[in-house]
Amino acid sequence: MTHYVDQLHTGMSASVAKTVTEADIILFSGISMDTNPAHLDEEYSKNTGFGGRIAHGMLSAAFISAVLANQLPGPGSIYLSQTLKFKGPVRPGDTVKATVTVKEINVAKNRVTLDSICVVAGKVVIEGEAVVMPPVRGRAVTGSA
Repeated sequence: MTHYVDQLHTGMSASVAKTVTEADIILFSGISMDTNPAHLDEEYSKNTGFGGRIAHGMLSAAFISAVLANQLPGPGSIYLSQTLKFKGPVRPGDTVKATVTVKEINVAKNRVTLDSICVVAGKVVIEGEAVVMPPVRGRAVTGSA
Protein backbone atom coordinates (compact mmCIF):
# COMPACT_ATOMS: atom_id res chain seq x y z
CA MET A 1 0.00 0.00 0.00
CA THR A 2 1.24 3.47 -0.88
CA HIS A 3 1.00 6.22 1.72
CA TYR A 4 1.10 9.80 0.46
CA VAL A 5 2.53 12.54 2.67
CA ASP A 6 -0.92 13.75 3.73
CA GLN A 7 -1.84 10.23 4.90
CA LEU A 8 1.10 9.90 7.27
CA HIS A 9 1.23 10.82 10.95
CA THR A 10 3.95 10.71 13.57
CA GLY A 11 4.14 7.39 15.32
CA MET A 12 3.05 5.30 12.31
CA SER A 13 5.31 2.28 11.95
CA ALA A 14 5.85 -0.81 9.86
CA SER A 15 8.20 -3.80 10.03
CA VAL A 16 9.60 -6.73 8.12
CA ALA A 17 11.43 -9.75 9.50
CA LYS A 18 13.90 -11.97 7.66
CA THR A 19 16.10 -14.83 8.76
CA VAL A 20 19.59 -14.29 7.36
CA THR A 21 20.74 -17.42 5.55
CA GLU A 22 24.11 -18.64 4.37
CA ALA A 23 22.93 -18.00 0.81
CA ASP A 24 21.99 -14.39 1.68
CA ILE A 25 25.52 -13.72 2.97
CA ILE A 26 27.22 -15.30 -0.03
CA LEU A 27 24.95 -13.54 -2.54
CA PHE A 28 25.34 -10.18 -0.79
CA SER A 29 29.11 -10.66 -0.76
CA GLY A 30 29.06 -11.17 -4.53
CA ILE A 31 26.74 -8.25 -5.25
CA SER A 32 28.51 -5.82 -2.92
CA MET A 33 32.04 -7.14 -3.62
CA ASP A 34 32.59 -7.17 0.15
CA THR A 35 34.55 -10.39 0.64
CA ASN A 36 35.76 -9.64 4.15
CA PRO A 37 36.66 -12.98 5.78
CA ALA A 38 34.64 -11.92 8.86
CA HIS A 39 31.60 -12.74 6.71
CA LEU A 40 32.85 -15.74 4.75
CA ASP A 41 35.58 -17.62 6.62
CA GLU A 42 34.60 -19.40 9.86
CA GLU A 43 38.19 -20.23 10.85
CA TYR A 44 39.31 -16.63 10.41
CA SER A 45 36.20 -15.32 12.19
CA LYS A 46 36.78 -17.44 15.29
CA ASN A 47 39.75 -15.19 16.08
CA THR A 48 37.79 -11.93 15.86
CA GLY A 49 36.02 -10.13 18.67
CA PHE A 50 32.79 -11.75 17.48
CA GLY A 51 34.07 -15.33 17.86
CA GLY A 52 32.49 -16.42 14.58
CA ARG A 53 31.10 -15.28 11.26
CA ILE A 54 28.82 -12.28 11.05
CA ALA A 55 26.56 -11.04 8.27
CA HIS A 56 27.37 -7.82 6.45
CA GLY A 57 26.00 -4.82 8.32
CA MET A 58 24.62 -3.40 5.09
CA LEU A 59 22.74 -6.63 4.41
CA SER A 60 20.70 -6.09 7.56
CA ALA A 61 20.40 -2.37 6.83
CA ALA A 62 18.86 -3.26 3.46
CA PHE A 63 15.85 -4.63 5.34
CA ILE A 64 15.11 -1.03 6.37
CA SER A 65 14.93 -0.18 2.67
CA ALA A 66 12.47 -3.05 2.18
CA VAL A 67 10.10 -1.57 4.77
CA LEU A 68 10.31 1.91 3.22
CA ALA A 69 9.82 0.65 -0.33
CA ASN A 70 7.06 -1.83 0.32
CA GLN A 71 5.12 -0.58 3.35
CA LEU A 72 5.84 2.86 4.78
CA PRO A 73 5.58 5.12 2.85
CA GLY A 74 5.50 2.28 0.30
CA PRO A 75 5.79 1.82 -3.46
CA GLY A 76 7.03 4.90 -5.31
CA SER A 77 8.98 6.27 -2.33
CA ILE A 78 12.44 7.69 -2.94
CA TYR A 79 15.13 7.09 -0.31
CA LEU A 80 17.02 10.37 0.24
CA SER A 81 19.31 9.63 3.19
CA GLN A 82 20.01 7.17 5.97
CA THR A 83 22.16 7.26 9.09
CA LEU A 84 23.21 3.97 10.66
CA LYS A 85 24.82 2.96 13.94
CA PHE A 86 25.82 -0.68 14.08
CA LYS A 87 25.26 -1.81 17.67
CA GLY A 88 25.71 -5.58 17.50
CA PRO A 89 26.39 -8.50 15.17
CA VAL A 90 23.96 -10.43 13.03
CA ARG A 91 24.93 -14.05 12.55
CA PRO A 92 23.85 -16.62 9.98
CA GLY A 93 20.50 -17.96 11.14
CA ASP A 94 19.49 -14.82 13.05
CA THR A 95 16.10 -13.30 12.33
CA VAL A 96 16.35 -9.55 11.82
CA LYS A 97 13.27 -7.42 12.37
CA ALA A 98 13.54 -4.01 10.69
CA THR A 99 11.12 -1.32 11.84
CA VAL A 100 10.60 2.25 10.69
CA THR A 101 8.57 4.82 12.62
CA VAL A 102 7.46 8.21 11.32
CA LYS A 103 9.24 10.88 13.35
CA GLU A 104 8.66 14.09 11.38
CA ILE A 105 6.60 15.11 8.35
CA ASN A 106 7.25 18.10 6.10
CA VAL A 107 4.19 18.32 3.86
CA ALA A 108 5.43 21.43 2.02
CA LYS A 109 8.65 19.70 0.90
CA ASN A 110 7.09 16.20 0.64
CA ARG A 111 9.66 14.75 3.04
CA VAL A 112 9.29 12.27 5.87
CA THR A 113 11.88 11.50 8.54
CA LEU A 114 11.66 8.05 10.10
CA ASP A 115 13.48 6.36 12.96
CA SER A 116 14.84 3.04 11.77
CA ILE A 117 15.98 0.06 13.83
CA CYS A 118 16.91 -3.55 13.32
CA VAL A 119 16.49 -5.99 16.18
CA VAL A 120 17.66 -9.57 16.71
CA ALA A 121 16.16 -11.54 19.61
CA GLY A 122 15.06 -8.34 21.34
CA LYS A 123 18.44 -6.61 20.99
CA VAL A 124 18.93 -3.54 18.78
CA VAL A 125 21.68 -4.29 16.25
CA ILE A 126 21.21 -1.21 14.03
CA GLU A 127 19.66 2.16 14.72
CA GLY A 128 19.38 5.21 12.52
CA GLU A 129 17.24 7.73 10.76
CA ALA A 130 15.91 7.75 7.21
CA VAL A 131 14.63 10.62 5.10
CA VAL A 132 12.22 9.64 2.35
CA MET A 133 10.22 11.40 -0.33
CA PRO A 134 6.82 9.70 -0.46
CA PRO A 135 5.24 9.20 -3.88
CA VAL A 136 3.34 12.15 -5.30
CA ARG A 137 -0.39 11.73 -5.66
CA GLY A 138 -1.42 11.49 -9.30
CA ARG A 139 1.84 9.92 -10.50
CA ALA A 140 1.64 6.30 -11.50
CA VAL A 141 3.02 3.81 -8.98
CA THR A 142 3.59 0.37 -10.44
CA GLY A 143 4.98 -2.80 -8.97
CA SER A 144 6.08 -3.10 -5.37
CA ALA A 145 9.17 -0.84 -5.58
